[in-house]
Amino acid sequence: MTAVGWLGAAGLGAAVGLAELVTRYRDQPSALLGSISFWIYLLMNAAASAGALGLIHLFGWDFGIADAAARAATQVLVAGLAAMTLFRSSLFNLRIGEEDVAIGPNAVLTSLLSVVDRAVDRHRAADRSKSIVATMSGVSFTKAKIALPAYCLQLMQNVQLEEQQKLRAAVEALGLADMDDDLKALNLGLLLTNTVGPAVLTAAVRDLGTKIRAPLPAQPQPAAASAQAVPG
Repeated sequence: MTAVGWLGAAGLGAAVGLAELVTRYRDQPSALLGSISFWIYLLMNAAASAGALGLIHLFGWDFGIADAAARAATQVLVAGLAAMTLFRSSLFNLRIGEEDVAIGPNAVLTSLLSVVDRAVDRHRAADRSKSIVATMSGVSFTKAKIALPAYCLQLMQNVQLEEQQKLRAAVEALGLADMDDDLKALNLGLLLTNTVGPAVLTAAVRDLGTKIRAPLPAQPQPAAASAQAVPG
């Protein structure tokens, strides 16, 4: 086994884990970099693939390929891709109360993913709050609830139809919620950020401008000039 083979299998396994996590944080994948759990998850994926390659060589699985270079490449590909498929499997499901709980390697993966999710959420929460307040300041939910999501989705080219439908359903539910217009506007911003990202949302709010903004409060009229004092 060459070092290239080991690195190839480990790198492929890490790439599979990276792709999975990036799809979970499409609005801002770079936020993952600050989480220790993210790096642990990638290392676990890489170690699983390297371990699978070791087992392939230990048991002499050549997959019926005579050419040495082709056989080595196939072994690396199988180890890199199949290891995490096995790691996502369940041996059986156990009924606990009203839920079916998967027992097997998948339980470990699911638990670690939950840790990553929680760590990244904590890391991003304060920044997301600050960003949304700045972006949605002065935006009227009543004016923006149709125009802003529609414009954001038109700016994007690859949002799946199912995801668009879920976004529209969430906006409709938000419109029925018992909260004031300002709070609805902030929550609308969060919904859109999760789908299109903060940069697109900021650009859309800027472009739509006064069309989605609440009217400015009426300015107080200047006090009437005081009557001139009558000389004594």
